[in-house]
Amino acid sequence: MAGLREDFLWGASTSPHQVEGNNVNADWWALENAPDSPLPDRSGDALDSYHRYAEDMGLLAAAGLNAYRFGFEWARIEPADGHFSLAARDHYRRMVDTAHELGLKPVVTLHHFTLPRWFAETGGWKRPDAADRFARYIEFVAPALHDVEWVCTINEPNMLAVFASVQDTVLSLMGAMDDPEQKAKLAAALGRVSPDQALGETLARVHRRAVETVRATTNAKAGWTVAQQAFTSTPGNEDVFARVHRTWEGFYLDAARGDDFVGVQAYTSQPVDADGPVPHPAHPDNTLTGWAYRPDALGTALRRAWDEAGGIPLLVTENGIATDDDTRRIAYTTEALGHLEAAVADGIDVRGYLHWSALDNYEWGRWAPTFGLISVDRETFVRTPKPSLAWLGACARRGGLT
Repeated sequence: MAGLREDFLWGASTSPHQVEGNNVNADWWALENAPDSPLPDRSGDALDSYHRYAEDMGLLAAAGLNAYRFGFEWARIEPADGHFSLAARDHYRRMVDTAHELGLKPVVTLHHFTLPRWFAETGGWKRPDAADRFARYIEFVAPALHDVEWVCTINEPNMLAVFASVQDTVLSLMGAMDDPEQKAKLAAALGRVSPDQALGETLARVHRRAVETVRATTNAKAGWTVAQQAFTSTPGNEDVFARVHRTWEGFYLDAARGDDFVGVQAYTSQPVDADGPVPHPAHPDNTLTGWAYRPDALGTALRRAWDEAGGIPLLVTENGIATDDDTRRIAYTTEALGHLEAAVADGIDVRGYLHWSALDNYEWGRWAPTFGLISVDRETFVRTPKPSLAWLGACARRGGLT
């Protein structure tokens, strides 16, 4: 079997809102803290990674990893329309410097679900000048990216489009996610919906402008990350599968053609029947998010991204499992990496594997689903590496599973 590249990235990922804490100028903060918020948990101080990022990075580097994906938070950098924070930009530049000093390749995401409140409350991505405003933000942060090799413009645009289609339904159900009946209703709502195509097309235009801006102002490789469901067809429903795949993933992979890379994000797989994606049925093997246990989804996602994005390099920017059993995390990741190595052996250009997530972080309304390689006491902020971190670091040191 062909081996992985010598410069293969082995790392883990986070996003600003999920770990930093007190992201007060973001739209999600406003949602969490509204008097009638349907979300069961607030991010609050989160993991205080805004101040403790060096400790987080140090744990990854000490384990043997060589890369860290983190985000620049637009809401901190431009807290009011046209008012840019030099201090915030300097903060993220210090994060880049710290990563370099520790031997971690920084992979920077420019937008990971959260928006500045002023932008969201005046139309968000549907504003006619959205591409201009996002490009202006990128131009401002470009000096902090001068020696960053990998830049992700927008995280999971297809999930942004899905959420736009079912926002009211999802928010009404999220408050009772510990109730199996409510969890099933939420799964059904998400499972049968289609991404908002108009928003998807808008995001593709914003992304295209963003890639041009990154290339014009930095030396970084630019791409976006796509959430891939690794859909499979059921007998007689091949046409429905083709339509669902195109709407959910194919459009976004096709929009990545011409980019420097595409970020592959895969966790699970779903069949498609005559009515569309089939919600995950209850099963003892399901993860804490209610998803089917499908580590093979990563191999399917890599092969489809390679074919549909036109053979550009692939970077696994997220893959992992929500579980409180770290032995299960290692088993899942072992199998997922086996599928990655098989894809590489078949000639697919995979440049790295970034596990989701580095830390047990805030999962958009809930703290319960634990994806991290490191646990965090949210009263003391003490970090405790799990055995899975050492295990993944050992994979990095030897350059693969074996």
